[in-house]
Amino acid sequence: MSKLSDDVSSLRKKVAEAHIPPDLEARVLSNIEEILRLEGDISARVHIEQMLDYIEWVVSLPWSERTKDTLDLGKAKEILEKHHYGLAPVKERILEYLAVLSLHSQKGEVEKSATTESRTVHGIIARRAPILCLVGLVGTGKTTLAKSIAEAMGRRFVRIPFGGMSDALDLRGQSRVRPDAQIGLVLKGLRYAGSKNPVMLLDEIDRVAEHARGDIMGVLVELLDPEQNAAFTDHYLDQPFDLSQVLFIATANNTTNISTAVLDRLEPIQMPSYTDEEKIKIAKDYVLPQVLAESGLTPDALTIDENLWPTLVRPLGYDAGIRSLERTVNSLCRKVARLVVEGKGKQFHVSQDNIKEFLETY
Repeated sequence: MSKLSDDVSSLRKKVAEAHIPPDLEARVLSNIEEILRLEGDISARVHIEQMLDYIEWVVSLPWSERTKDTLDLGKAKEILEKHHYGLAPVKERILEYLAVLSLHSQKGEVEKSATTESRTVHGIIARRAPILCLVGLVGTGKTTLAKSIAEAMGRRFVRIPFGGMSDALDLRGQSRVRPDAQIGLVLKGLRYAGSKNPVMLLDEIDRVAEHARGDIMGVLVELLDPEQNAAFTDHYLDQPFDLSQVLFIATANNTTNISTAVLDRLEPIQMPSYTDEEKIKIAKDYVLPQVLAESGLTPDALTIDENLWPTLVRPLGYDAGIRSLERTVNSLCRKVARLVVEGKGKQFHVSQDNIKEFLETY
């Protein structure tokens, strides 16, 4: 038996297990038959590879797989506090949001048990849930908040970056009649997540390329509209895919460049800037312990003078977020890691007197 025959046999098994729609299954099986007919035709090699890639994508998508939601507000609050300091108003909004989802879930369970309707509970939730849009300056914690929501709900997390996106086909995919055909980022994200109900972060939707803004906003309207996203069509897949169980969360630096039609489908939450006092607290209790662990250092490998922190949290002047702070702490820990490996000590204390030995910019 040839390698191609082995591949085809494996694909047949995957098709049978994938629970794909009947019409798409018939199309895929027809493609498999065509692959077998063309097996000895050298000139059809590229066409065969394209069909194999297409079938592999079809059977790899999560047509029926999904995770079970855990909507425990106590656990959600604990996770938010664990990953984020301050932001009390934002956390309250998120907990209220999860409370609404929890009530709809309970109501959905009752409706499902009382009727024979085949519509899923998660589908009911998704259709009624608001779509959060975290709005704030760079480094204020928008992405990590979205990850925390996914963790709190027990859902998988996938991020689609919109910064610099220049073609709506990046989202919707390209038809297989084109030589550069490929599936879109939305379905790529679902395959990566491995479930049809992940938390999908649409990151920096205000930063798409100007010339493509209209087309991309048009796709966003479809993605975020419950009446349309239940049958989202990717040009490459050429088959409607149900996105109604996906929990979309968007982020933006500001809403100026977001179309009115998209904004109508979003519930903006303003992310406040951090004060210097908050940054010092974040640096000492969150950033430094995390970076030490990531660098392979013990918690006591690096200590920093209290009077040095105000300078460390503002190395380049005003910064609304904490990215500059994270880079500074990373630089410190890398320097300490090198000194430890070189055998120059195991514990180091940074003060105003020796800061230049650890950070050349000071």
